[in-house]
Amino acid sequence: MKPKSIKPDELNKIFSELKKGEESAIGSYLVKGVRLQISKYNLSGAERVQLLYKRRRAQGLCIVCGKKVTKKNPSTDQLYRLCEEHRNKIDKGSK
Repeated sequence: MKPKSIKPDELNKIFSELKKGEESAIGSYLVKGVRLQISKYNLSGAERVQLLYKRRRAQGLCIVCGKKVTKKNPSTDQLYRLCEEHRNKIDKGSK
């Protein structure tokens, strides 16, 4: 994932989120040509994948490929977790 470019004064906001223990501070940032990576220490593979899926769902992206999801589930009125292509392969293919 490409680092997000931020201004030096935005670091205070990120550090305050870290002090509160919020997961929104996790990420890769680019400040004046220096990459700053904030991540949890010693995560298992499953925990890393879980955080990735959670982040993608929050942004409205397919959890498999990262494409923008456009269709909503009519019963919950929330975006599907998969794009149309992966819904056809995974969800509809298993029935």
